[in-house]
Amino acid sequence: MSDTTRAVGTTQKVTLLTLAAMVVGSMVGGGVFTLPGEFGSASGVLGSLVAWTIAGAGMLTLALVFQSLAIRRPDLDSGIYIYAQAGFGNFAGFNAAWGYWASNVVGNVFYLTFAMAGIGAFVPGLSRGTTVLAVVCSSALIWVFHVLILRGIRTATGINRIVTAAKLIPILMFIVLCAVSFDAGVFAENISGTTDGSGPSLFTQVSDTMVITAFVFLGIEGASVYSRLAARREDIGRATVLGLLSTLALFSSVTLVSYGVLPQKDLASAEAPSMGAVLEAAVGPWGATLIDVGLVVSVFGAYLAWTLLNAEVMFMPARTEIMPRFLKVENSRGVPVAALVTTNVAVQVFLLLVLVVNDALDFMLSLDVALTLVPYLLAAGFAVKLCLTRETYPPGAEGERRKHLTIGVIAVLYSLFLIYAAGPEFLLLGCLIYAPGIGLYVLSRRERRQRVFTPAEAVAAVVLVAAAGLGVFLLVTGGIDITA
Repeated sequence: MSDTTRAVGTTQKVTLLTLAAMVVGSMVGGGVFTLPGEFGSASGVLGSLVAWTIAGAGMLTLALVFQSLAIRRPDLDSGIYIYAQAGFGNFAGFNAAWGYWASNVVGNVFYLTFAMAGIGAFVPGLSRGTTVLAVVCSSALIWVFHVLILRGIRTATGINRIVTAAKLIPILMFIVLCAVSFDAGVFAENISGTTDGSGPSLFTQVSDTMVITAFVFLGIEGASVYSRLAARREDIGRATVLGLLSTLALFSSVTLVSYGVLPQKDLASAEAPSMGAVLEAAVGPWGATLIDVGLVVSVFGAYLAWTLLNAEVMFMPARTEIMPRFLKVENSRGVPVAALVTTNVAVQVFLLLVLVVNDALDFMLSLDVALTLVPYLLAAGFAVKLCLTRETYPPGAEGERRKHLTIGVIAVLYSLFLIYAAGPEFLLLGCLIYAPGIGLYVLSRRERRQRVFTPAEAVAAVVLVAAAGLGVFLLVTGGIDITA
């Protein structure tokens, strides 16, 4: 029996509601609790409105890309990386999988650190999540979640759906309570994001918020990653769009009501989680406590969702011969145990970085976004390629092809804009993570007695290694200082 037949025959299928919960659960994590402070330090109300409009439109095009690809290429049911492989070759597919997996590892470190920062409000020894005690506690949690997931995909996704519902309660309460305490005068003072006409331009304000908007929307592809588990193929696209629209309304509301409670300078100086400072100003100290509790529940839910996603990200490429064979080993419950162990060991290693880097939360956030951009860009590029080659578009579907081409081009441009917003230093640091993956790719190709690189892929590998070498040089010489 083939791997595909065995997977379809034994894997538990999930419904539209569960898929949508996975998308929302992946996106509604720690990032939403930082939005007031992140936006306050970068932008006023007007810039925030423009930023959310651009982010919402850009992410909607990506959501529509994933929806279109799920329908037009139903044979590609192995997650986001498979689009890069089908469109641009095996090495591109590997890097999409490797980069996406690495971004999720970094994201999980962010979640653990942020959770410890939230608990630190009650346990001073945890501080901002970067103390030795915090790292020890985070390490214990890694393996608690590991055991939970080993019990089976259905058990973990069911818990995720419950946690997703539970963690939305404090966020919705925040929006309602801040709306009740809304001060139109404070809101008006925060409109421009400048003082006496001086300050950053609107373009700069918007650009400075793009990384955080991208981070909070990471997970939009969650239903695509789980496409093999969907009970109905059309549910993949529906869950993606539903999850995006729901979270866009939630995130933008959190941002805008905050401008009606505190002046922008106070938002900018609020310690993480900045939602706590806003709600405390609105209702008193119990508001900060509510946010701290909500943060812990939300982050642990997101951590569970991303760990599930990341095990799939290593498991599926192993089945399609992009990753080494050992990563497709499953236990008796159908859980990709080798991929899960690999993922959690990597999270454990990256967790140690929080002891040495400056502002660990911002560092992990920016690195996570930089690593994710490549898979997003390649998926959008594949959608554009299908339109240009007219593959899957019969002669009578010219109008639909043009519509999908427009959406795909916008998604590509949005992804490139995010690359610009992330900054060159994090792209070079990303290359430091992408480059070691080449060894894993070579191992995978050789164990199957396949040609390692085409000429174009060899050039791409050399460029990647050179960029990583430049990153090392800048780290050594102080050109990039992650401890400053």
